[in-house]
Amino acid sequence: MLCALAAACCFALAAVVQHGAARESGRRMLSIGLLVALVRNPRWLAGGLLGALSFAIMGLALAFGPLSLVQPIAATDVLFALPMIAVRHRYRLTRRDWVGAIAVGSGIAVFLTVSPPVAGVSAPGIVAWIPVLASVTGINALAAVLAWRVRGRARVIWLAAAAGVTFGVVDALTKSFVDLLASQGSAALVSWEPYALMAAGLLGALVSQSAFQAGALSVSLPVIDTLEPVSAVLIAATVFSERLASSPGQLAAQLAGGAVAVAGIAALSRSSVAAAEVRQPAAADPGPQPQTGRPATR
Repeated sequence: MLCALAAACCFALAAVVQHGAARESGRRMLSIGLLVALVRNPRWLAGGLLGALSFAIMGLALAFGPLSLVQPIAATDVLFALPMIAVRHRYRLTRRDWVGAIAVGSGIAVFLTVSPPVAGVSAPGIVAWIPVLASVTGINALAAVLAWRVRGRARVIWLAAAAGVTFGVVDALTKSFVDLLASQGSAALVSWEPYALMAAGLLGALVSQSAFQAGALSVSLPVIDTLEPVSAVLIAATVFSERLASSPGQLAAQLAGGAVAVAGIAALSRSSVAAAEVRQPAAADPGPQPQTGRPATR
């Protein structure tokens, strides 16, 4: 649990750092040129190192716990990111922001404590993965087409949705690969999982950085944090055969907790900080300047 929380904190900081670099890149979204330009940016690379640290900590957590337990905890990165965004733009969190944050935390706590998930298959076969891989490919293709046809918040949401689903698959592939490493050692490198993981990771980086480039982080990150755990839990239940609730009552309580968490994330995406960030120009760090919202007291 502590590893999952540490991974969430690292990812939140990485997202805040990389968002500024992506916004000022000036490259076309969903292009390899965008990633090439970002790799040449020292600040983005610093965020990338934090992201890699987050990924490593997540892998450690997945080595000791089921996917459906670890990923919902890691999805709390939005709770770390929102105060960082507020500090960066010198805005203070409102009561509504705090209510949304409490809803996220309490909803995830209910989901995990009512009936802690039970581990299932450690490394599912390729046949079980085919529907998942086909679905994430189709979702990314659809999101790319729609993102090119819309602008503003809608574009950010479509790109972030594709990133969230893709990261859910990345988490699941990481779980499978970590379990293979534990049981087979270096022989796991000849399996298909590490290469599918690299491909999914590259796709996730492309769509997530495109989402960061397209608009406010406080809009894209809540969408990612909604769809990533949902995707990961669905994969955990269907591909890894992880068991969630053991009774209809527990399942209902888990679904209610998940719904509360999703509602909290949705509220955070429309928070005062999100509204303030949307008004910011597409620059890496606008610095101190007059604001039109609710500036923090000094």
